[in-house]
Parts: sequence; C-alpha cells; structure tokens
Amino acid sequence: MRISAEDNVPHRFELFLLGEGEKKVVETADTRIPSSSLFVFIKEDHTLGNLLRSRLLLSPHVTFSGYRVPHPLFSKFELRVQTDGEVTPRAALVQACRDLVNDLGTLSREFTKEWELRKMAGEGTNSIDK
Repeated sequence: MRISAEDNVPHRFELFLLGEGEKKVVETADTRIPSSSLFVFIKEDHTLGNLLRSRLLLSPHVTFSGYRVPHPLFSKFELRVQTDGEVTPRAALVQACRDLVNDLGTLSREFTKEWELRKMAGEGTNSIDK
C-alpha cells in the first residue's frame, strides 16, 4: 500500500462547513477590561477578520478592535472588541456585520452596473468595426 501526501490533506469542504454542534462564533467576555469581549470565529480567516476589524473601528463607540489568527493551519481567528460602554461589544459587532452586508450589496450593484455598461459600450464599438 502506497501513501501519498494528498492522503493527509483535508477535504476542501471541511475548511468551511461546520461540524455537528459546532458554532460559527463564540463570545467570551473579558473580565480584565470593561466592555470588552473576545469573539472566536470558526472556519474563517484573515479576509473576514480584517473586514470586521476595519468596520468596527469606524464606529464611534468602539475604542479597540483587533484580530489574530492563532495558527496558520487552522481556519480560525480571534477578534477582540472594546467599546465605550454605551453599546455592548456584541451589539457593535452585529452592527458592523449589518454595515458590511450593506456595503457589499452596494459594491455588487455598482460593479454589475459598470460591467453592463462596458459590455454595451464594447458591443457598440464591435459593430462599427465589422
């Protein structure tokens, strides 16, 4: 029996599908710092971590937001959020997620509109050249 390096590679779906009883996000309140929580995101990476961190820092109620990936081989990151006390870290995170969804919707609409305009402009020049 021959063993190859690919035998040790996890299936691609295991990188993003949650297992039985596994939660996407787990919150732990930080008892050392007031109005601070640590959120652990399972099966996510730098892409979402940096998006959330950046969006949270735009909120006037967020005093600190940072993330780290504990180990590069595991799809997991930890996001620490501290607020001024007027809103909870969870509420700030939920609002940041809503804002990101709105921003990405706008980006999608604008991209599609520009793409269609370029296609129409391209079709017009191609018909003249023929």
